[in-house]
Parts: sequence; structure tokens; C-alpha cells
Amino acid sequence: MHILLMNVLAPLMGACACLVWPQVREPPGGALAFATAAQILGLWMWHAPPLLARAFASVSIHLLMYGSLLLTAFLFWWVALRFRGNRRWKPILSLLVTSKLYCMLGVLFVFAPRTLFAGIARHNPGTPPPSLDAALADQQLAGLLMLVACPAIYVLGGIVLGARWLFAMEPDKIDRQNAGEEAWT
Repeated sequence: MHILLMNVLAPLMGACACLVWPQVREPPGGALAFATAAQILGLWMWHAPPLLARAFASVSIHLLMYGSLLLTAFLFWWVALRFRGNRRWKPILSLLVTSKLYCMLGVLFVFAPRTLFAGIARHNPGTPPPSLDAALADQQLAGLLMLVACPAIYVLGGIVLGARWLFAMEPDKIDRQNAGEEAWT
């Protein structure tokens, strides 16, 4: 669920916010660093075994986890999509850093030799808990989902931001060329 929230809903919300409020000025210098750090910290913090165990044990904490992950991901995308001019490379760098740390977490889940989150696997009351093999398979599946979804979205985001940057450069080049031709006539 949080992969969908952070990698599908949050970028869409950020893009919609930029469309609804297009005249909002470019973010201040530290906003992107703050949004990037908040998103990475939130993801890694909520995947720490004690916090994740509490989130699975309590519906309210679980909703708090989803809400905070969605909020930090939305903030990240909203800030990243508002960059203009010569500073457009900064969100691309933030996407690269963020996706690498997401991948590292996914790799940790996939290649861990044991279950990192013992006792978290869900089961119906009155039935025996899943075996450790099933819990490890769930953990590895979660890591694989992260390794597929997160880089795909962040690479796609980097491509979109890079294309916007390149297309924004083209009119400047054409305007400079036209200005040079007008000076000669």
C-alpha cells in the first residue's frame, strides 16, 4: 500500500498541485534538501523493526505511517516539480539519491538471510502463525516490489524533469540566436 501511496499517488498529487497553483514561486534553497531528507528518513524510520511491528499491531499507528509516508512523498514531489531555470538539475540529483536509498532498503529485504521482521506476518486469529519461511518469502516479495516500483517511478521522474529542463533550454537558445540576427539587420 505504501508503495502505491509514495510512488503513484504522491507524484500525481504533486503534479496536480503544480497545475492548480502554477504561479507559486520556486522553492527556497533548502526546501528540496529538507523534502528529500524527510522522505528518506520517513521510509527508513517506518521500516525499522520496532516501529513497523507497532504499526502492524495498531490500526491508528498504521494509518499514521501511511499518512506520514504519503505526506513526505507529496512534499518531495511538489517541491521537485517546481524547480525552474538553471536549478532544474537539483531535483534530478535528489531523485537519484532517493531512489538509491529505496533500492538499498529493497535489496536488504530481498537478500537478508533471515526474517528481519519476525512476528509481523499477518494471519487470521485461530490459525497457526505463518512459518518463518513464509515470513521470509513475504519480506523478499516486499523487497522485490520496492526494487521494481521505486526505481521505475524515480527514473521516469528523472527523465520527465530532464526533458523539461532540455525543452526549457531550447527557447533560450532560439531567443539568443534571434537577438543576434536582429543585431546584424
